[in-house]
Amino acid sequence: MTNATASDLVDPALQRRALDAFVHVFGGVPSLWVQAPGRVNLIGEHTDYNDGFVLPCAIDRHTLIALRPRADRTLRVLAADLAGDQADISPGGATAPPALDIIDLDAEITHHAGRGWTDYVRGMLQALRADGVPLAGADMAIAGNVPQGAGLSSSAALEVAVGQAMKTLQGLGPQVAPDATRVAQLAQLAENRFVGCRCGIMDQLVSARGAAGHAVLIDCRSLAVQPVPLPPDVAVMIVHSRVRRGLVDSAYNERRQQCEAAAAHFGVPALRDLDLSTLEDPRRAAGLAPLVARRARHVVTENARTQAAAAALAVGDLRAMGRWMAESHQSMRDDFEITVPAIDQLVAVLRQAIAVHAQGQGGARMTGGGFGGCVVALLPAAAVAAVRDAVQRQYRSPEGETGSVWVCQAAAGASAWAPGGLSVPAG
Repeated sequence: MTNATASDLVDPALQRRALDAFVHVFGGVPSLWVQAPGRVNLIGEHTDYNDGFVLPCAIDRHTLIALRPRADRTLRVLAADLAGDQADISPGGATAPPALDIIDLDAEITHHAGRGWTDYVRGMLQALRADGVPLAGADMAIAGNVPQGAGLSSSAALEVAVGQAMKTLQGLGPQVAPDATRVAQLAQLAENRFVGCRCGIMDQLVSARGAAGHAVLIDCRSLAVQPVPLPPDVAVMIVHSRVRRGLVDSAYNERRQQCEAAAAHFGVPALRDLDLSTLEDPRRAAGLAPLVARRARHVVTENARTQAAAAALAVGDLRAMGRWMAESHQSMRDDFEITVPAIDQLVAVLRQAIAVHAQGQGGARMTGGGFGGCVVALLPAAAVAAVRDAVQRQYRSPEGETGSVWVCQAAAGASAWAPGGLSVPAG
């Protein structure tokens, strides 16, 4: 544990939004703060639900919760800025803002029609209850600056933050840290079973267990997490294509079904257990639909690329890392078919800019579930300004918009702290 204040961990403006909303609607001040970061995946796409390997890092964009226990069995959850569903905290604002969700913890937890953000909260509560965690009443105000619909895991950050908050309330305040891996597992269950997106464990696990200054190589079968240091002179650049995406409404679930069909064809528990020679053996692959075979080829080769990329990054070999990122994007485009033309154009712009301004030291690829969202680039920090300028000059979305560029730091995972007290990681 280290001494910390909210401003040490999250953007002070984000803290102010949460605090202002809390004070206006609930009165008084919060007694506990919880944060959970978003993430960007450097490489290893659609491998997590195939028991494979991923190499993400948590980023310094967060979901932040200000909360205070209640004596009754009611949970009041206020969205300060989630998906446009915001509290009215202006003078004379509504006394029951539309962003306030009131949940009776003694009743069945059901969907709240017409308010999507509450499904992530309610789903996490249901998962905690099913896991035997007693739920305590509380007032909480939630604010976030993880871009939504961009493939940076705003939903996972919200789920993990709620899980961290509720499990911390069961202990002796923030001095008792909940188990980070279990919080992540329950957050995944919430998204799978309540929200309806069959995501893997990566997003939730890196939000719970990220390491400052490091990417993390995650074995999605054993849930082992291996920190991989990012060279201090390397920047993580994220560029939003301005093509919005939605996991539940996209072909994400279809891709998972195709992967499961391929694993069943070869008689293996998951595509993690399939090697390329077996996949390409005409006798073994007989009867496998060509489309399903391409889906499997992406996963099998992506697992190998991810492990090789982690080894390259660990020794600071950005040129090799860039090659693995390029191969990953090509596989996502041709075999898994989850990119869109605007994303491919943006990746090409970034690669060319890195070749010119960083002498090829780095790379770029689409990141996230696909069908829009963001591209991630690794490059020397000294080249950031020139590469950013190239993106602003050369890329336009189908609607004519420029890409939004964020330069991020690899951040720590979820934590809870009392105002002016100690920060406790999710542990």
